[in-house]
Amino acid sequence: MDMPGDVAELSPQDAVAAHLDETTSDLFGITELCREFGISLRAIRFYEDKGLLHPRRVNGTRVYTRRDRARLALILRAKAIGSSLAEIKHYLDLYGSHGEGRVQQMRYVLQRTDQAIAELEARRANIDATLAELRVINDTVRKGLDRR
Repeated sequence: MDMPGDVAELSPQDAVAAHLDETTSDLFGITELCREFGISLRAIRFYEDKGLLHPRRVNGTRVYTRRDRARLALILRAKAIGSSLAEIKHYLDLYGSHGEGRVQQMRYVLQRTDQAIAELEARRANIDATLAELRVINDTVRKGLDRR
C-alpha cells in the first residue's frame, strides 16, 4: 500500500493499516521522508529527540521502516488538529510493540475527541453570542445614522 505524500490525503484507515504492517521490509531515508511529508530534517530529528520516532541505524545512517513512516503520518495529523507532543507520544506509546494497546488507544482517542468537540462547541456558542451582540450594535448604529 503506497501512502500519499500529503498527510491530509492519508485516510485514518490507511495510516492505521500502514502502522500495523510490520512484515514489510520497506526502508526509507530521512531525506525521502522529508520530501514525502514536506517537512525539514530538523523536524524529524526533533520527533526522534522527543521519543516519537525510533529509526534504525545502518552504517551510521538513519533508516526508517514503514511503521516509522506511518507513525510520522500520525504525528503530523495529530499536530494538525492541535494535539500536543506529549499527547501524541502518549497515544503512540499506548499502541505497544505489537498492537496490544490498540483498545487503550481507541479509548484515549474517544476521550480526547469528546473533549475537543465539547470545547469547540462551547467556543462556537460564544462566537454565536458575540456575533448576535455585534449585529444588534451594528443595526442600532446603522439606524441612528440613517435618521440623520
